[in-house]
Amino acid sequence: MEIAALIETLHKGNFSCVIYNHGAIMDCRERGVKDLLYILNTCPATLNGAIVADKVVGKGAAAIMIVGGVRKIHAEVLSKPALNLLSSTDIIVSYAELVENIINRSGTGICPIEELCKECRTAEECIPFINQFVESQNK
Repeated sequence: MEIAALIETLHKGNFSCVIYNHGAIMDCRERGVKDLLYILNTCPATLNGAIVADKVVGKGAAAIMIVGGVRKIHAEVLSKPALNLLSSTDIIVSYAELVENIINRSGTGICPIEELCKECRTAEECIPFINQFVESQNK
């Protein structure tokens, strides 16, 4: 599947993210990294070698995709911290808009996951912070 078709699926279905791998498309509907993290933690083979089209990719989402072994990413909105992290990989990256940081849902500051991962130098360092944040939101 070509990335253009996956981007079209992302928009037509109004999904937050779509993943193509093993001949199938998986759609994500949750905001933020919740779906991606769930996939990484429960069925990581879904991400390994996948092509992903995502509406918003911050450093946290980028870290999950790197650790998961994604091979190609298109982001409608990509943060500079995410691009910096991705630039140290072989992942093919495209985006519609590059922003300084992902903004939180209330529009008052930086996304909490992007803030938590700010000092992390590798994708692997980000994952415990992301897991902890998502678990705290589920309580």
